[in-house]
Parts: sequence; C-alpha cells; structure tokens
Amino acid sequence: MSTTATMGEMANSAVEFYPKGTRGGDGGGGRPDGSHAGGDFVVTVKELRELMELRGSEALQKVQDSYGDIEGLCQRLQSSTTDGLSGDPADLERRGQTYGQNFIPPKKPKTFLELVWEALQDVTLIILEAAAIISLGLSFYQPPGRDTEACGNVSAGAEDEGEADAGWIEGAAILLSVVCVVLVTAFNDWSKEKQFRGLQSRIEQEQKFTVVRKGNVIQIPVADMVVGDMAQVKYGDLLPADGILVQANDLKIDESSLTGESDHVRKSVDKDPMLLSGTHVMEGSGRMLVTAVGVNSQTGIIFTLLGAGEAEEDGKEKKGKQPDGAVENNQNKAKKQDGGVAMEMQPLKSAEGGEVEDREKKKANVPKKEKSVLQGKLTKLAVQIGKAGLVMSAITVIILVLYFVINTFVVEGRTWLTECTPIYVQYFVKFFIIGVTVLVVAVPEGLPLAVTISLAYSVKKMMKDNNLVRHLDACETMGNATAICSDKTGTLTTNRMTVVQTYIGDVHYRVIPDPGQINPHTLEILVNAIAINSAYTSKILPPDVEGGLAKQVGNKTECGLLGFVLDLQQDYEQVREQMPEERLYKVYTFNSVRKSMSTVIKLPDGSFRLYSKGASEIMLKKCSYILEANGEARTFRPRDRDEMVKQVIEPMACEGLRTICIAFRDLPGKPEPDWENEAEIVTELTCITVVGIEDPVRPEVPEAIRKCQRAGITVRMVTGDNINTARAIAAKCGIINPGDDFICLEGKDFNRRIRNEKGEIEQERIDKIWPKLRVLARSSPTDKHTLVKGIIDSSVIEQRQVVAVTGDGTNDGPALKKADVGFAMGIAGTDVAKEASDIILTDDNFSSIVKAVMWGRNVYDSISKFLQFQLTVNVVAVIVAFTGACITQDSPLKAVQMLWVNLIMDTFASLALATEPPTEALLLRKPYGRNNPLISLTMMKNILGHGVYQLVIIFTLLFIGERIFNIDSGRNAPLHSPPSEHYTIIFNTFVLMQLFNEINARKIHGERNVFDGIFSNPIFCSIVLGTFAVQIVIVQWGGKPFSCAPLNVEQWLWCLFVGVGELLWGQLIATVPTERLPCLKEAGLGLEPGEEEGEELAEDEEEIDCAERELRRGQILWFRGLNRIQTQMEVVSTFKRSGSFQGAVRRRSSVLSQLHDVNTISTPSHVALSTATANPSPAPGNASGESIP
Repeated sequence: MSTTATMGEMANSAVEFYPKGTRGGDGGGGRPDGSHAGGDFVVTVKELRELMELRGSEALQKVQDSYGDIEGLCQRLQSSTTDGLSGDPADLERRGQTYGQNFIPPKKPKTFLELVWEALQDVTLIILEAAAIISLGLSFYQPPGRDTEACGNVSAGAEDEGEADAGWIEGAAILLSVVCVVLVTAFNDWSKEKQFRGLQSRIEQEQKFTVVRKGNVIQIPVADMVVGDMAQVKYGDLLPADGILVQANDLKIDESSLTGESDHVRKSVDKDPMLLSGTHVMEGSGRMLVTAVGVNSQTGIIFTLLGAGEAEEDGKEKKGKQPDGAVENNQNKAKKQDGGVAMEMQPLKSAEGGEVEDREKKKANVPKKEKSVLQGKLTKLAVQIGKAGLVMSAITVIILVLYFVINTFVVEGRTWLTECTPIYVQYFVKFFIIGVTVLVVAVPEGLPLAVTISLAYSVKKMMKDNNLVRHLDACETMGNATAICSDKTGTLTTNRMTVVQTYIGDVHYRVIPDPGQINPHTLEILVNAIAINSAYTSKILPPDVEGGLAKQVGNKTECGLLGFVLDLQQDYEQVREQMPEERLYKVYTFNSVRKSMSTVIKLPDGSFRLYSKGASEIMLKKCSYILEANGEARTFRPRDRDEMVKQVIEPMACEGLRTICIAFRDLPGKPEPDWENEAEIVTELTCITVVGIEDPVRPEVPEAIRKCQRAGITVRMVTGDNINTARAIAAKCGIINPGDDFICLEGKDFNRRIRNEKGEIEQERIDKIWPKLRVLARSSPTDKHTLVKGIIDSSVIEQRQVVAVTGDGTNDGPALKKADVGFAMGIAGTDVAKEASDIILTDDNFSSIVKAVMWGRNVYDSISKFLQFQLTVNVVAVIVAFTGACITQDSPLKAVQMLWVNLIMDTFASLALATEPPTEALLLRKPYGRNNPLISLTMMKNILGHGVYQLVIIFTLLFIGERIFNIDSGRNAPLHSPPSEHYTIIFNTFVLMQLFNEINARKIHGERNVFDGIFSNPIFCSIVLGTFAVQIVIVQWGGKPFSCAPLNVEQWLWCLFVGVGELLWGQLIATVPTERLPCLKEAGLGLEPGEEEGEELAEDEEEIDCAERELRRGQILWFRGLNRIQTQMEVVSTFKRSGSFQGAVRRRSSVLSQLHDVNTISTPSHVALSTATANPSPAPGNASGESIP
C-alpha cells in the first residue's frame, strides 16, 4: 500500500456524505429520546426477513408499498436517520429480545465424555481392551479335576503361593492403563478446544463497527449491534449485519461471498439499497439502517443451513415457509462461500467450527494452500512406522504361537485334551497381548499430540509477541519462509505523517513557511482544499500527555495535511463548521485506480468548486494552471510539469518523502456539469501546492531486516509510492545496500517486462526478474498478487519458495490469500485484509514478523526433538519385545509396562519437548526448505547410536543379568508366576535410559551442551522429575499389576548408573562426524538401483502419490530379513526416508531433482544426504544395494 492506500483510505474514514437534495427538516424519523419506547415494534422479524430476501427495484417497491419510504421504515423501527438510536440500555435489551442478537451461536463444544468416547475409538486400544477382557475371563476359569499333569508342564509352578488367584491382575491392569491413556488424550483435546474458543472470542471482541447513537459517532463491538442501529459503512469494512442504505457515496460492494459474482455491485439509495452481511465494501462510504442481525441475517441463514448455528425453533419454522427456491438458493450461496463470511462470525477454523461447515468451505474454497509442509511429512512418517509395527507384531505373535505349538504337541508329543483348552487359550491370549504391545509401542500416537501441543503453545505465546494467529499451520509454515513481501507505510514506517517540505507560490520551502510568506488568497484556498476534501473523521486531537505528540485520528495522510494547516496557524475545524458534511455536493472517494480524492461544493453564487488531492505525478498531469506567488493562476504546460518533476518532486522523493499535490477547479452552475463523467470533471485543475510528507522508518525495523537476511529470508518492499521515495526508504531500512546486485521497478515496467506480445504473463519472464527484485513501487494490488504468485510458482531455484506477505488494504486480499502466510495489520488493516490473512499483527510492526519466523522454526525443531526421542524408544522397544519373545517365549517388557513406557514417551515427552522456548540462535540458520527430510543425518546418527547402546545393555541384562546380580532368572517363567527381580531390573533400566535420553533429545544439531537453557523450561524439568518419582513408586510398590518386584539400593544405583551412561554416550556420539558414517547414507535410501530408475520413469508417466509409493517400498524392505541388526537398520531406513521425498510441491519434477533439493541446506551435517539419496548406484563393495548393517 502507501500513497495509494493510506492516502487513500481517504474514504477509509468517510462518514456520511449526503447526496444533493437530501435532508429536509431534521431528517428525522423522530424518537432519538426513546419516547413511547414501551410500545412493541410495529415491524416483525418475519417482515424484515422477507424484505431482505429481495434485491434492487423489487426491494424498493416493497419498501414503498409497506412503509412509504426508508424514512418510514426507520420511524417504525423507532430510530432516526440522523441521530440513530437513543442508546438507552432498556431499549437495546428489548430490541435484542425482539429481533435477536448479532452473533451466531457456535456449535456446542464436545463434552468431556464425548471426547473420551472419541479417544476410545483408537484401533490399538480397542484390540488391547478385547485382549484384556478375554484374559480376564479366562483367568477366572478353573479347569475341572485339578489334574493338570495331562496338560504338560505349561502350567507348572503357577499354583504356588496362591498366585493363580492373581491371574486376573494383568487383564485388569491393562484395562486400567487403557483408561489412563484415554483420559489423558481426552483432556488434551478438551484443553485444545478450550484454547481455540478463547482465541475465537478474542478475535470477535476485537471486531468493532461504527454506529451513530444519540447523534454521536461511536465504535461498538459487532455483537452489540441491534436492529434499528444507524451504521456507518466505509471502504474496507466487512458488513456485520443486513441493512438498508440511508445515504451513500460512490458505494461499491463485493458480494461474491454470497452470490459468487466477482463484479462489484454499485449501491445507491434510489436503485439498490440492500446491504447484506458478510459482503465487503470495496469503495466509497455511506450509512445504513440495520434490519437483520445474527441468525436472521443472510450470513446467519446460511450458517443455520450449514448447521453451524443452532437456530431457535421459530427460525426453523420460518425457513419452512420460505419457497423451496429460496432455501435452495441459500444453499447454493452457502456452497459458494469463500470462507470470508464464515470467518466473520467464526474467524477460526476451530475445532468447533463444525465438520459440515468445514467441508462445505473446502468444497467451495479455492484450495488456499497445500497441506502444511510439516503435517504432510508427519502423516507419511506415522503411516510408515505404523505399517512397520504391524508387520513386526504379526510376526511376533506367529513365532510365539508356532514355537508353543511345536514345542508342546510335536517335541513333547502331547495330545490336545478338551479340559486343557482354557489353559492353552490363555497362553494364546498372552501371546496375542504381547503382539499388541509391540504394536502399541511401535505406533507413534504421540506425534499428532506433539504437533498440537507445540502449535497451541506457540500460538498462545505468539499473542504476547503481537501475532494473533488465525490458522494454526501458518505458525509452522512461517519457519520455512524464504521471502517476505512487505508494505512500506505503517509496517516499515511509523505511519505518523508530517508535512516537512512544500512548494507553493513558485517557491520550494525546505521547512514549513511562515503564514506571512504565503499570499492570503492562496492560503485560504489551501486551507479549504485540505479541510473540506478529506474525510471528516480524520482529525488531530490534543496529546494524551503534556508535551507529547498530537494524536492523529483517522486516515494518517490526511492527518499529516491537517497538521500542515495547523502549522500554518490556521484552523480547519472552523472551515468544517461552515461547510458541514451534509452540504458536500459530490464526493469521488479514494480508490486504488483513481489514486486521488475529490470533493465538490456549491458556492453561494450557485457555481461549483472542486477540490482534489492525490499522488503528485498523477495529479500534475490533470493540472493546466498553477497559482503564482501573487495568488493569480498562470498556465501550466507539459514542459513546466517536467521541470517541476525534476526540480521539486524528485529531490523530495529522494529524501524518502511522499509527494502529494493539492489542486482545485471552478465549474459553472448552469448548465450543471454531468457529475458521472468523472474524466471531464477532474481535469484542467489549478495546482495550489505540492507537499512532501515524511513517514519516518520505525527504529527497530533495520535490525529486524538484518536478522531476516541473516536467516536466509529475502525482504522485498511492495508499495504504491513513488519509486524514488521507495528506494530511499528501502536504503534506510537495509532492504537494499550499496554494492548489492538488485533491481527496483515501477509497476508499469514490471508489467511490461513480465508480459509477452499478447499481454499474457509468462512465468519465464517473471523468473528473470524476481530473484533480484527488491523494491516494486507505484504497484497496484494486482501487481502484488502477480509477484507473489510468480515467486511461489517459480522453479528457478531448486527449493520451492515459501512467501509471506503483509497487507492492510481491501485490495491486498488476493495477495494475502495467495501467499503461504498472509499478515494483516491489526491497527491500519481493513476487515477484508484481516479476513484473508493467516496472522494478524496487532502492532502493525515488521519486527513482529521476525518473531513469527522464530516461533515457526521453533515448532519445527520441537517436533524434530520429539521425533528423535520417540524413534529411539520405538526402535529399542520393538526389537526387545520381538527378539525377547522369539528367544524366551515371553516379552521382557510386560503389556502394562509397555503402556507406561508408551505414556511417558508419547504424552509426557511430547509435552516436555514441544514446549521449549525459542532462542535467537534459530535465526542464524537458513530455512530448512520444503524438501528437507524430517530426520536429518545428525538425528539419524543419534537415534541409531542411542539405540545400539540401549539394546546392548538390555540384551546383556536379559541373558546374563541373573549372573551379574546373582538373582533368579526370570526367563521361561510359567504362566501367572510372580514378578521377578530380573525382569524388573530390565524394565527399570529401560525407563531410566529413556529419561536421560530425553535430555539428550533437547538438541538436534549435534550440540555438545544438552543442558543449555534447561531451566528456562519448567515444564520439561517437572515432567522429567515427575516421571522419575512415579517410576520409583511403580517399581517398589507396583507389585503384580506392573509385574514388578521391589529392588534394593544397590540394584537401583546400577540402574541409575546405566541411565546416566546415556548422557556420556551422547557426548561420544556427538564426537563422531556425521560425514564419516557411510552406512547412515545408505540408511537414507535403502533401494535397489533398478528400483530408483523405475520410480523415476513412473514419475514421468503419471503422478503417483508419493506416500503410496514409499509404503510399497517400505513393505519390501520389511520382509527382507529378520536378522536383528539388519532389521534395526531397515526400520531406521524407513524412518529416514520419510523425509527424502518430501515434495509437497505441485510441480511435476523428477524424483532425482527432488532429491537434489536437499543439497541446498547449508549446515554440513545435512549436506551429506544429497549424495546418498541422489546417487542410485549401490555403495562400492555392496553390489546388491542393500543396507549395510
């Protein structure tokens, strides 16, 4: 935006401009005082609702037939066209009861029990519950005859110490732990929803609208508007209720959100006065009488159809009475919603937004973005791990069953006796439970949780950094941003305008002149031109504190000009009192095409005078005269104009000033000019002055831009200002530096360069420009959109660019929607811009964007930390359960223990690792890019390294632990035998190793100091200590349900010692340079060479869904062999590969080029991957291309 828009929202503030000939008498409608307020209203909700269904001439006809005119309707609603409502609380209350409130009731939030029920739908939990119930049932069954000899030694030892009675405990404990997991999940969902609603109501409270009450113009929250209110509509508003136009000024509305028609609709009192909620004001201003709010408004009706609002029953009956066509029509409208309307009452696609509504919007919406990069990568990873886990658990069960059957019936040669069936079945159930536990541990259900927690936590904290996040994934996308296209005015600058230079009466004053230096006639015209030809809502108020700066209210450019009037020791209020707003004859409001604003007044002698102001180079082309030093006009020829541009405008612009020209023209009263022919009216003007307005750069911006550049983000300035002004400001901000290779273009040149002979935009042409483009001046909103689209679609650079855009004007909507992340200005931004955006900057400050980048990167890192921790546990637990089961017919980690491990590593770890606060260091690296694997080589090294350590320890304990500690072996224990110290030590060691490894997981880039900043995260500390405390309780007093026997001090110390060993081992791993591990590279892509080429061909023939292809490949890998170490390598290779095909890119590019993308990462620990992944040939000496263990 810039001259254009700020200058402009000239309309921004326009209050009520009256068309000629309105307002006889008091403009009345009576009763601003609230007299006879006791009587009920004459007009019913039904009548108003039927009235709002009509459009154009039909609607006007209906108003005339029923009420005489709009004034009559106003009287029946006991309101006044001039003074609005009385504002009496009792009256407002009554209106609310009669006509409804202006909000759409959201869907009821899910109750805690519903959330519990949802959490119970998890397949793995259902399987576990079933197994536990079968196990419970069988444990109560006693085989007849007590003669168990015939059933073999399978049950021997089960009877001692009356342990058989305790057989039910395991089943019960599994059920109990399932309950725990469900409650935790449900609680998380519940708190997430609560946060969403909080955010929702915050956004709703922030939305204010201007109404007239008791003759005063005030701003009230949208929800407080009632039927009968007199609302002022202006450029950029999103209408919050339905209404009928009382007075309009060049008003144009974008109704596409309701009708799907993209053309702007011109509204006027005498042709089409119907204004509908959810539509956008694109131009002009006016006032409307509110006739329908909340569920009775057009948006409300659609919402009710979508099932988002639970309308009152009578509302539903009324809808029944509508002709079928109307309902159908509304449904079509609903489908065409661009989401704008829906967001009006429910700005968040929040949990409660209603699945229906969301689905409708998805159908209707142009897909705004591809799935967030991170979500895409995670979904794929989770599916792969899940499949792997399923295969492992199935094999575990099959091996256990086969071993038992062969051992019992073949080796020992027993026959199956009916009375032994329950005992055998109990064994099978036990095997099944072991299989399910392997699956439970393998499936990383903590992943979605970690993402949610991390995002929700970030969003909450970002509020403090002035970022109001409207779409959760925008937060994470920001971390990948590679380009920011920023506005100049208000974002990079303070948006506090002051006139510092002026050219008047043939003299260029470098400071504000003394009023005595200016001809009195010129001065008078100048003061009138500024005071009258600006929105009457723009004014300068005395400062809040003594000696402070005066307060600028309304449009900032206009405030700068009014300040100029005050500096000339003149009073603009006096002029406005003599020429009140309703006497303005015709107003041409500001818009992005005109880039100027003009006002016509009628002079006492019956002739007219037009005042105009706008961007200087545009206005000077319309000037044919200029006022000289003596106050007389002389001709102003094109060569004078060129001279003036060189001598005055360019020097001003080079100092970073924005130049504005103020002019006037006298028009005859008879014959009256044709006001609709604007080109004829606003021409042959007389130039009064050209002023240079300074808008200083925000002091914190240059540093913020330096941070962006260091973080690998290119900042571009897109502004409507003059190119010299823009270049000067860009140099002050540090967007362009001397000696850099950059280009600055004007909108015209940009368009000329990117279009071919036919005038079509060509991507190749944009690709030649955008990498070096730093400033785009005099740009239109479409230029901004073209640039953003061009950068996003470009394939010049291997990485797909992720673009963030800031905007505040209504016309910035398309660019904000197109960008990966759209930032709207909270203060200067119009409703339309906020609607289209993902994040609202509550302080309009560029440096808040840098904070958003930091948070976004932090989210990504938090999730990587969690993954690194989670996958280590997964790999170890799955392998331990699997091999243990195959060798000792019993998993060393019991079902309940596995569930506890699952709880700490999933739920608690995701909480602990996802809430790490961001640090400045995050801004020292380049963005990861969309194609970067989730699991970098360094992380892979950590996962494998720690996995090896844990497996060695656990298998040592499993096979020779009883000799080391001199205790009874827990291996091959019969069914229902009491818990052994041996297996308890294994369980305890395992958990302690995870706890210490959680500390290691805090760093993912191979840093040495894992304790760095640990105390700045109290959640992390409390979770680690809390888990440790609970572990002590479980081991010492858990007993039979947890299969734990109490340990003595010495055994505890050994367990702790091995756990702390994790930290030391972590240091050892950090010493090994990642590049030195060729096997890791192999793990990056364990493919046959032939497979790679085949894939590439397939990619060219048709787009196969990447995830599917990866899964097929994953299955082949899984079945390759069950050798232990090899299995481990393979598991890891699948995890690793999850990232290598991350092309959330729509372009059809070959697999190889996608893999090469990884090359661009700057940190050495990552670079190594590219050679591995992009090289289809097997490692030397490994002809088959298999992974090397």
